[in-house]
Amino acid sequence: MTAVIHGEGLGKQYRRGLEWDPGLRHALEAFLRSPLASLRRKKNEMFWALKDVSLEVKEGEVLGLIGRNGAGKTTLLKILSRITRPTTGWAEIRGRVGSLLEVGTGFHPELTGRENTYLSGAILGMGKAEIERKFDEIVAFAELEKFIDTTVKHYSSGMYVRLAFAVAAHLEPEILLVDEVLAVGDINFQKKCLGKMGDVARAGRTVVLVSHQLNQIRRLCHRVVWIDAASVLQDGSPEAVVNAYEAAMSKSEGAAVGLRRGDHSRGHFTGWEIASATGPSLHSLDSAGPVTVRFTLQLYEPIKHGVHGIALYNADRQIMWGWAAYELNLEAGVHDFVYQFPLLPLRPGIYTWNVSFFDRQELFDVGDLTPEFHVLTPSFQHPLDEWSGLINLPSEFTVHSRSTALTSRPSG
Repeated sequence: MTAVIHGEGLGKQYRRGLEWDPGLRHALEAFLRSPLASLRRKKNEMFWALKDVSLEVKEGEVLGLIGRNGAGKTTLLKILSRITRPTTGWAEIRGRVGSLLEVGTGFHPELTGRENTYLSGAILGMGKAEIERKFDEIVAFAELEKFIDTTVKHYSSGMYVRLAFAVAAHLEPEILLVDEVLAVGDINFQKKCLGKMGDVARAGRTVVLVSHQLNQIRRLCHRVVWIDAASVLQDGSPEAVVNAYEAAMSKSEGAAVGLRRGDHSRGHFTGWEIASATGPSLHSLDSAGPVTVRFTLQLYEPIKHGVHGIALYNADRQIMWGWAAYELNLEAGVHDFVYQFPLLPLRPGIYTWNVSFFDRQELFDVGDLTPEFHVLTPSFQHPLDEWSGLINLPSEFTVHSRSTALTSRPSG
């Protein structure tokens, strides 16, 4: 495949604060009042939003951009969209580009939704007849039949983004650049947008997508680039890059776990691990099963009526599985609670084990265990988001034809 996007050494430098020249008099006054602060402002007034980024996207490829807020993802898209001129480097784009970078980009507030649709199509180089052929489909997708002749300055943010996405996706640019704007719409519209993005990708058009919804990135993208601190940190397959990003976010931002509580002087859980792990990590799963998981409980006194509970939560705090054991008779010491799963069909992502231990009604320990549980298995899900469930169940599909002989159709 030929490259339709090629960037070399892209960098963008900005000035912090307003670019206001105070003049000699005000500059001297500021220096006399606070010499150190004046010099410090001059030293720190410039920063790199993007630095030395090289990128190549093939025709028909769906590329995902991930990273923290402020990492440089949107700046890169603005350079590729010709909205922003790079400070260093160059970018070559081959094909008509449709961009959806932020609510309001490309729309004139004094024009109606109808007029902005035709304007956007004309900017993309499309004729009036071509736009008219798609117009009803665009309006229906955006659910704006009653407001299409209203000036867009009176639109809500949700109406604005619905029309903007509908125009960008339906007018068939050869290259589509999409930033994290779908969060403005409601859940149903987000699902519809994901379905449309899947259609666009399957049609062979080139897509560059910025999103913080990592499962969307996994399902839609052929390749993922992780941008961190204005530079490319990793470039590769969706599973490898997204898993590495999730692991890094978990370590750097702290585990998203609840507080442990209870009378820990009597006993507590000291940790957990995948006992059947074959890789370098005892807390990462790279196959659907079988899996053996071990939880370690330290007791400082004997227990005759112990109660143990366990639950597994996904990153959205949805419970995936739960179980409990009652009337446990345990001596003081270290005890391993071992769970053997013939199959653990979890979608790729980060999960949390929540465990508890009681003696009758007296609480010893309850809460989330660290480190978090990382599932690195391939996705066995349906590629369309609306048909992708909570579990990640591997399966084998075959077709067995019973007969190759022609049969007569039943008569009406």
